[in-house]
Amino acid sequence: MNCGTMLPIGPMPMQHMPNYGGQTKPAGSEKKLAAGLCGILLGGLGVHKFILGYNTEGVIMLVTYLAGFLLCGIPSLVVTVIGIIEGIMYLMKTDEEFVSTYIVNKKPWF
Repeated sequence: MNCGTMLPIGPMPMQHMPNYGGQTKPAGSEKKLAAGLCGILLGGLGVHKFILGYNTEGVIMLVTYLAGFLLCGIPSLVVTVIGIIEGIMYLMKTDEEFVSTYIVNKKPWF
């Protein structure tokens, strides 16, 4: 043990933080939190799809949600559950996995 040894004055390097060539996160990962939270909170409305640029899928979810009110709410419930599941999936992925799956490869469903 080196009890009483002086610590360096500058900041300590963080070994657990990955280095992305000067960037802190991969491009596109800033949408992860917004899409995940909107999927969980506003899942049936398809807001998370619009955030990711999946306009067709967002319109499908929104129309299904609104039409569900005419059909005893069952379609609305289904797309809401889908939105919640997708929101959780977005938040559970690492930034790299999220960008690779939903930004680069454009996987629209699950």
